[in-house]
Amino acid sequence: MASPYSSQSSLSALKFAQTCIDQQHTIYRVFFYHDGVHSTSQLHSPAQDETNVFQQWQKLAQSHKMDLVTCIAAALKRGVINEEEAKRYQKSQHNLGESFELSGLGQLLDAQLNSDQLVTFG
Repeated sequence: MASPYSSQSSLSALKFAQTCIDQQHTIYRVFFYHDGVHSTSQLHSPAQDETNVFQQWQKLAQSHKMDLVTCIAAALKRGVINEEEAKRYQKSQHNLGESFELSGLGQLLDAQLNSDQLVTFG
């Protein structure tokens, strides 16, 4: 739920997910909510000595076919949109990363119902 460069929460969530996968656990879905939706924007350009949280989520998703869902209501408020929403709102650009999907809170509820545990960072 936290912005990727305003607190440790986003990086902690990423490291937690990586560790779970390394230990052979299954992650049903990662749901980005509140300011956490900023982690899904492909426009981040952190300094070279900082972790690029966006790239690391992309890499994790692509290598493990992980379901990464961005809350559409939170994302729209914060200027994180996909190509479809950019057209809908007549915006010239979009910035949601290709491994991320915009969807509603129903996806979070579905994840909670289909998982043993729900872990929150933020």
